[in-house]
Amino acid sequence: MAVPITEAFTLGFIGAGKMAEAIARGVATSGTIPAARMRAADLSEDRRRVFSELGVKAFDSNVKVVEESEVIILSVKPQVVKKVAYELKPFFTKEKLVVSIAAGTKLKDLQEWVGHGRLIRVMPNTPCLVGQGASVMCLGDMATQEDEKLVSSIFGSVGKIWTADEKLLDGVTGLSGSGPAYIFLAIEAMADGGVAAGLPRELALSLASQTVLGAGALAIEKGDHPGQLKDEVASPAGTTIAGICELEKGGFRGLLISAVTAAAKRSQELSN
Repeated sequence: MAVPITEAFTLGFIGAGKMAEAIARGVATSGTIPAARMRAADLSEDRRRVFSELGVKAFDSNVKVVEESEVIILSVKPQVVKKVAYELKPFFTKEKLVVSIAAGTKLKDLQEWVGHGRLIRVMPNTPCLVGQGASVMCLGDMATQEDEKLVSSIFGSVGKIWTADEKLLDGVTGLSGSGPAYIFLAIEAMADGGVAAGLPRELALSLASQTVLGAGALAIEKGDHPGQLKDEVASPAGTTIAGICELEKGGFRGLLISAVTAAAKRSQELSN
């Protein structure tokens, strides 16, 4: 039986990279966990300094972080998570909740490396860096509902988070994990179109970025089907429908579908 984590728990980060920094800043800014109750470890002195400036105690020892934390986020690169977890296995007692954000690392492997099933695997994405992340988590065998709520509060401070079965995480990776890159391509292409239409580069890029941001916010707030929202913009014989016709000629929707499924397939290959 997992021991409940008290409200005054300490959050530790094994690996103090950009994503860990985004999470630490988010939970501190939201008031979920004060910086004084966070710990971080990294080999890089520069990264430790960044966390220290946030008010987080930073060490060059992973063991020190685990010893001083009740909730530990494994935020190292996927290729070293096995090595790091094995080294820390003697210190990962069942009283400690371990959260992994390492892409492609399955719960069954984490359980072997960590030594118990009080685990939660989270797939975040880079918009966490600006508090607009889309994260999905799946629970290990010993993770409790309280553990789920706790992790929801942590990642909810840097965006939105959902819970799903682990079998869906490859699809999540293909959509929200890789998706920001597809949108960046779209922003770049829309800006190029604006330049081709005579707009200054800076204005075109700003308009394209704000348009994507606004369209996403509108879709979330209204909750209408995107096809309906599209129809509301496209008036008969107008400018928008002319542009949409060109997108359809190029197979725009089919290409996006293929991009998501290709990335999901690659995620599955990497995790096997």
